[in-house]
Amino acid sequence: MGTVSQFHHSLRPPAHRIESEEEAISTARNLAAAFRHQASERDINRSLPHAELDALSISGLTAITVPPDYEGLDMSNALLAEIVAIIAEGDASIGEALESHFCVLETLRTQATEDLQASLFARVLQGDRFAGAIFADGTELTAEGPGYRLSGRTRQAPGILFADWIAAAATVPPSRPVTLYLASGDEGVQVVDDWDGFGQRTNGSATAIVGTLHVNADTIAPAPSSGSSTGISLGLLLKAGVSLGIARAAWTDLTAAVGDNADILPRLGERALRIETAAATLERAGRKLDIAQVNPVEAAMADAHFSASAAAILAAEMALDTATALFELAGETSAGIGLNLDRHWRNARIHTLSLPRDRLLRAAGEFSSKVGSA
Repeated sequence: MGTVSQFHHSLRPPAHRIESEEEAISTARNLAAAFRHQASERDINRSLPHAELDALSISGLTAITVPPDYEGLDMSNALLAEIVAIIAEGDASIGEALESHFCVLETLRTQATEDLQASLFARVLQGDRFAGAIFADGTELTAEGPGYRLSGRTRQAPGILFADWIAAAATVPPSRPVTLYLASGDEGVQVVDDWDGFGQRTNGSATAIVGTLHVNADTIAPAPSSGSSTGISLGLLLKAGVSLGIARAAWTDLTAAVGDNADILPRLGERALRIETAAATLERAGRKLDIAQVNPVEAAMADAHFSASAAAILAAEMALDTATALFELAGETSAGIGLNLDRHWRNARIHTLSLPRDRLLRAAGEFSSKVGSA
């Protein structure tokens, strides 16, 4: 079907098919343990984890949210958030790329036609990866035959360097928001590695530039119409998962640095409880999102968005606090440049920048006031 069927063949081995949630968790833990070994070195040298992302694809972990109707696994959102946290604990940049991938798949599930879903979910089962992006102002999208002629560039977004497909938000004239599913290997698509952030240095952030490209109508889907769509809520939940993973990684290095120093045990305990609280908040938000996906009425979606917002904000604050505590409590033993322990703070700080905190707080205030007056 149009551009989808013409997509280039992957050079990766066929992906394994994960059969259960227990297998998914075990796979994530094994991969995270392997990713952790050279995560610091990759951060120092900005060595992009292409091999690690391919390992994710081959393991089948990138396909765990394909709907059962398309031969996928029925995965709970709480467990999905935990899997992203596990991977992010091993390497936060890889976790963020996985965050983007799963968010795109949720939008594909809720917005695309059955034909487009069937084609792209089949690619996911084979190991293809996705990244979300937004076309910047000045992008031109004009009617051309059975589709549109596209010219423009996306804003910088994580995961694009690792993606086989880019799901890019755009506007079809006169003013219809849509998502374009573009094959990153298409001759008309150029992916530019222009990320120079001081944290999340290897998360695959890039800009996609399209000179002139024909986009078939059957590879375009409507954008979500609700500001509390399940796709948006899942994005917040998985963002919280990455923050949780960063905090756990910092915590591991903190406890290794301080050893059995009894004087700071109360402060260690305080951080441990905060991490556990954040994990519980993610689990609660995941359950609410499960309900909203099964019954996508506005009330259920708003409730899920409220809890996912709480999880994202709490986890972001907790990740920064834990990364800071690493230096406050471990002192000079944590300060060596060669240890590269500052990467946890850098990762937490950069990852938090994309969280629209003020907007989420405003929406939370509106939601809670409506619920309170009902």
